Amino acid sequence: MNFDLAAEHELIRRTVRDFAIERVAPVAEQLDREHRFPYDLVEELASLGLMGIPVPEEWGGAGADTLSYAIAIEELTRVDSSVAITVAAHTSLGTMPILLYGTEEQKQHWLPDLAAGRKLAAFGLTEPGAGSDAGATQTRAELRAGEWVVDGSKIFITNAGTDITGCVTITSRTGEDEISNLIVPNGTPGYVISPPMRKLGWRASDTRELSFQGCAVPEGNLLGERGAGFRQFLEILDGGRISIAAMGLGLAQGAYDLALAHAQERRQFGQPISSFQAIQFELVDMAVGIEAGRQLVYKAAWLKDKERPFAQAAAIAKLYTGELSHRVVNHALQIHGGYGFMEESPISRFYRDQKVLEIGEGTNEVQRLVIARHLGLSQ
Repeated sequence: MNFDLAAEHELIRRTVRDFAIERVAPVAEQLDREHRFPYDLVEELASLGLMGIPVPEEWGGAGADTLSYAIAIEELTRVDSSVAITVAAHTSLGTMPILLYGTEEQKQHWLPDLAAGRKLAAFGLTEPGAGSDAGATQTRAELRAGEWVVDGSKIFITNAGTDITGCVTITSRTGEDEISNLIVPNGTPGYVISPPMRKLGWRASDTRELSFQGCAVPEGNLLGERGAGFRQFLEILDGGRISIAAMGLGLAQGAYDLALAHAQERRQFGQPISSFQAIQFELVDMAVGIEAGRQLVYKAAWLKDKERPFAQAAAIAKLYTGELSHRVVNHALQIHGGYGFMEESPISRFYRDQKVLEIGEGTNEVQRLVIARHLGLSQ
């Protein structure tokens, strides 16, 4: 076993870390406070080749592996979750379905712009009545005269309504017991996008409710085989869980960094609070959990890169780092004391941003169900 990262992995870590510290950190609080989407940062990320990390070079991507992608998401989240989820949702949920299941024509039409970051993509799965029970989708698409006519709604969809969003891939019922995926370009008549939703965290990311009212797209916008949508989105979620696990890892690391720095600077009773055993034990427990979480995330990414079964490892990593980040950010804020309760303190933003990591891409409860199935404990 060799735990040393390859030179290309170390390079992407340095590149993303430098970008996050130099470009994201100075504006993260303002973007969060103003609920403002970071168009300039996305453009810069695109110029660095970070909007299509795992997409093959033939389609305009960086052609890097899943581990490189996970490291990039980890480093972005270490500084700001809104920027990180913008990249992660665009890559894992928006671009990957087209890369994995698209026809040659669909790939040629969409992938070059998506991989280069000139356009963003979204994935519409969740509905007001279908969250964890994603198979209960009620959005319907009927084939009429060579067009799919879509009626229904989606909710909590990331990247769907920005000025540079190109499309959303949605799950829809194309028959009584049939779910298929369709590509719906932004601007299609009958496709209505709500104003940005106001959120507890991830305030600088784009989250919308989508409505389809007799929205007609060409028959050729069917993604993959008709009726294969359920299997497709389960596979997409398996891969997406690696990126969300990387976010949990990155947020925990960032919260630890903030807590450590504060503990070394904050003086009480004539000495830095980092000299107190109670604080030291809190920091030690954080560091131990983060180290364990990093191995889980990197292993899941490694398995995917080796084209081995990785769904169980991805669910384990996502569950663990979601709960880890919850513990770490809570203790990190406690170490900050009253300063952590103030909005201008970065740890308060980390605290708000964390909770959705235990909800999105499958709740903690769903992860346990997934893991139980892989362990043969349930059907």
